[in-house]
Amino acid sequence: MDTSQHTFTTLFEQLGLPADSASIEQFIAEHSPLGPSIKLPDAPFWNESQARFLIEGIAADSDWAEIIDELDAQLRH
Repeated sequence: MDTSQHTFTTLFEQLGLPADSASIEQFIAEHSPLGPSIKLPDAPFWNESQARFLIEGIAADSDWAEIIDELDAQLRH
């Protein structure tokens, strides 16, 4: 089991997205605000594998769940 602490950088790497600070900030700015009725994995900007990773990370309450929740919160501001 992976017990390392995950960050936005490691989450974006896992999602196959540019993971430097500027790219993360740009992604959040471009995709915010996410409407309150849209679940994070259902957002139109994810591909199928990214959405599946998010669904599994949340559903399993995995060690990714906390940082996925933080991303969700950032995208709703």
